[in-house]
Amino acid sequence: MKIQEIREMIKLVDQSSIEEFTYENEGTKVKMKKKGGQVQPAAAPAEAAAPAEKPAAPAEKPAAAPAQPAPAPAVEKPAEKPAPSADSSLHEITSPMVGTFYQAPSPEEAAFVQVGDKVSKESVVCIVEAMKLFNEIEAETEGEIAEILVKDGQLVEYGQPLFLVKTT
Repeated sequence: MKIQEIREMIKLVDQSSIEEFTYENEGTKVKMKKKGGQVQPAAAPAEAAAPAEKPAAPAEKPAAAPAQPAPAPAVEKPAEKPAPSADSSLHEITSPMVGTFYQAPSPEEAAFVQVGDKVSKESVVCIVEAMKLFNEIEAETEGEIAEILVKDGQLVEYGQPLFLVKTT
C-alpha cells in the first residue's frame, strides 16, 4: 500500500461521518478511529502488528485490548499545543503523513534545524519515516524556527504540527 493511498483514506474518513474504519489487504492492515473529531490512523503489516502489540500488554491488564491505550497519548500530545499557533505571524509546519519524526539525517549528524535558524521554502527541516521510507519535510515558508513541537524519534500523526515558524 502506498503512502498516497493511506493519505487519501485518512482524508475520506476525516470528512465522513464514519467513526471507525479498518482496511486489510495483502498483509497490510490500516485501522482508523475518530476520537474528539480527529482521525487517528494506525497502519501496520498484519504479521508485524502482533509482536508490536505484545510489549504494550504487560503494562495493561492482559485481557485489555492493547490497540486502544497506544493511540491515546499520540492524540493528546497534538491537542496540548494549539495555543501557540494563535499568533498570526507563526506558521505551522505539519506532518504530511503518519510516521516517526527525526531531526537529523542520521544519529551521528547535526539536526536539520534548531530554534532560531532561518529557513527558506525549500529548506529541509526534518525527516518523517513511514514504512521504511524516509521522507524529507520542507519548510514551505520563509522565516525563523520559533519552536520545535515534537521530540526526535516520536511518532507523529497526519496533520500534526511539527514546527512553528515566525514568518518574515
